[in-house]
Amino acid sequence: MSKRIALVTGGIGGIGSCICRQLAADGFTVVANYIAAEEAKAQAWLAVERAAGRDIHIAAGDVSNFDSCTAMINKIKAEIGIVSVLVNNAGITRDGVFKKMPVENWMNVLNINLNSVFNVTRQIVDDMLAQGWGRVINMSSVTAQKGQFGQTNYAAAKAGMHGFTKSLAQETASKGITVNSISPGYIGTEMVMAIKEEVREQIVSTIPVGRLGKPEEIAKLVSYLASDDAAYITGSNIAINGGLHMF
Repeated sequence: MSKRIALVTGGIGGIGSCICRQLAADGFTVVANYIAAEEAKAQAWLAVERAAGRDIHIAAGDVSNFDSCTAMINKIKAEIGIVSVLVNNAGITRDGVFKKMPVENWMNVLNINLNSVFNVTRQIVDDMLAQGWGRVINMSSVTAQKGQFGQTNYAAAKAGMHGFTKSLAQETASKGITVNSISPGYIGTEMVMAIKEEVREQIVSTIPVGRLGKPEEIAKLVSYLASDDAAYITGSNIAINGGLHMF
């Protein structure tokens, strides 16, 4: 049997990179999505991954734009094959209190964090249905569950993922396709580690396990949900936040 193909949107970022590496280690052919403005960064990233012997490719595409996603998926299908695992990982933040939030900050976050889930998944679900197997994994956030000051846009987008996940799971469950979401808490990516140490310490003090999460821990959870062993899990949201939010 030919290797299954996994597409990770926002795949060259901190968590995205770990997910790509883990899925490659699991035996998938991995495609990391990136935006065209990061072409040089993506090529350098790919060179490192290929040098390490990983079966990884890159694909440019604006996940906030449906037509761009159509072109990206058509190119992947023509050059690599049909996507069997989709990790909707792309996301941005544009934080600010609601009463001062510019409309573009609201729309950009909703477009990239939530509308992207439709834009990419819609391109792929028919092929998953045709082959009778598929995994859709949506990267949400603890913020979707508990809210966060200054993140009405981000919380709304990430919470929207939960409703999308549960509804699509019901439509595809009988066809061998699972749809789940993951809600990470504070993870020790380069972006988080760049925060001033005293601020990071304050964040860690609110986490019951007493530390930041590791990107590799998120990747391991994605790995399981992408596997045949997770066939009985669908429509679920899995929190991975060190006890920051329990429900």
